[in-house]
Amino acid sequence: MDMADSAPSPLRQLPAVATLLASPQAVPLLEAHGRIATTDAIRAALEGARHALRSGAAAVPDIDALLVSARSQLEGRPASLRPVFNLTGTVLHTNLGRALLAEAAIAAATEAMRHPVALEYDLEEGARGERDDHVRELLRELTGAEDATLVNNNAAAVLLCLNTFALGHGAIVSRGELIEIGGAFRMPDIMARAGANMVEVGTTNRTHAADYRNAIDANTGLILKVHTSNYRIEGFTAEVSARDLAHMANTAGIPLLNDLGSGSLVDLSAYGVTREATVREAVAEGAHLVTFSGDKLLGGPQAGFIVGSRASIEAINRNPLKRALRVDKMRMAAIEATLRLYRDPDRLAERLPTLRFLARSRDDVAAQAGRLRDRVAAHLGETFRVEVGMCNSQVGSGALPLDTLPSAALQIHPNGSQRTLDELAAAWRGLPRPVIGRITDGALQLDLRCLDEADEHIFLSNLTGRA
Repeated sequence: MDMADSAPSPLRQLPAVATLLASPQAVPLLEAHGRIATTDAIRAALEGARHALRSGAAAVPDIDALLVSARSQLEGRPASLRPVFNLTGTVLHTNLGRALLAEAAIAAATEAMRHPVALEYDLEEGARGERDDHVRELLRELTGAEDATLVNNNAAAVLLCLNTFALGHGAIVSRGELIEIGGAFRMPDIMARAGANMVEVGTTNRTHAADYRNAIDANTGLILKVHTSNYRIEGFTAEVSARDLAHMANTAGIPLLNDLGSGSLVDLSAYGVTREATVREAVAEGAHLVTFSGDKLLGGPQAGFIVGSRASIEAINRNPLKRALRVDKMRMAAIEATLRLYRDPDRLAERLPTLRFLARSRDDVAAQAGRLRDRVAAHLGETFRVEVGMCNSQVGSGALPLDTLPSAALQIHPNGSQRTLDELAAAWRGLPRPVIGRITDGALQLDLRCLDEADEHIFLSNLTGRA
């Protein structure tokens, strides 16, 4: 018999999974990634080796080579939810997580994660407490409302209010306010899920007080006013103010729910942004309930706030849905810390990233672009041309949809084909810390409004894959 015929198959020479796991070289992988992930990576490395041998590879990989392959797989699986550079020009970018938290909020959330906290424990009485108590007084102080509560986002806040006061009853709303926002969120769908009977009044562009009055009957649960946060109707238009609707609702003995959407606790015009009615002003107009978001113009974590009359808030807190929509201890800690910043308005923009980004001047952003241009151009080489260009940023998340903020950007033009630019954008999305810009007018535009000066060196190092 030919000795070559009796030689074991190369596939049979591959070590077993158990052998690889038991080797000293596997210890660092097990310690870093755990047994399950390491075992899966070793199996994948062995399958890759089998495929190579079947395809004609001459050498059987040894234990070291197989474990190097396994380590590459383990370390090549970055977390899916990881930091990116938001250079899109949209400050509150829904797809990139909206508002960045203030350092005080980050510290508070970290402490809540690290330690037990008095979330629902009354330290003075030594008995069970209410989690809303941590922010109730702050919200009353900042909005002028009699009472306040909160849930996990503003859609939940609207749903909870509708379910509390209009379950099986009519909810009167103007046709011009039946909004749809990102993610196919439609107000009619929320009203249906809340169990409310939607009663549309007026037309798309004009709704009058008589339209509301004529729709009120014995089955009416509430009147709903919705802020058209991501669009504006202009021209031949008419709408009824929240103040007039509140008077009408009081006369009829039904509540008015005013959904502000983003909602701001301060006058944004002080930061160079177009003025929007504040939550305090909405409360003063007489609405029984006002809802607004925490992670948009307020600059905090995702949350939905409900402020209004004491009787209305008490009714909402008795709704069993409230428990299903409540926030956890980490978010509660971050919310409380964020709201506390508003008690010191003189230093608010300094401490709150959202306001700091919104308030940046074009000159400031342009100066930053000038500092970075040569370094980025040197990194890209002759394939691209890098210029400093003027552009306009957006607030984002449906806030101030027609307003832009004068800004500046690095504009990267290809010296070759458009495909080269697409490839660059894809490559930068694959960096250790992905860089997200936008392609417009034949250039990859990196609006630097949301790049802190302290992060410039991290941005540059990241381009070489060393971040």
